[in-house]
Amino acid sequence: MFRVTIRGKFKELDEAGRAAVLAAGGAAYTEAGTFTRDQSVTVFTFRCQVPAGPDDGEDEAALGAMAALEAHGHPHEILQLAVTDMRDIKVRRRR
Repeated sequence: MFRVTIRGKFKELDEAGRAAVLAAGGAAYTEAGTFTRDQSVTVFTFRCQVPAGPDDGEDEAALGAMAALEAHGHPHEILQLAVTDMRDIKVRRRR
């Protein structure tokens, strides 16, 4: 599983797009993706969870997250993209 965070800004977002962004808001990582945004709904952070195949790497995860962002259909510009491979995360158990 990958978690991808995309920071960007919207381009000419109409009222329907603004309402859709507000409805898709949240800080959770989901496969469809969620938005957090500034008060004026001009800049955003998009969080997306992308399933990982055995041979998938960060490039495939980034492409999957960008496809999820594109599926929302809002005109945007990507400013920054970060990928975390959850398979590499080690959990320490308390004793």
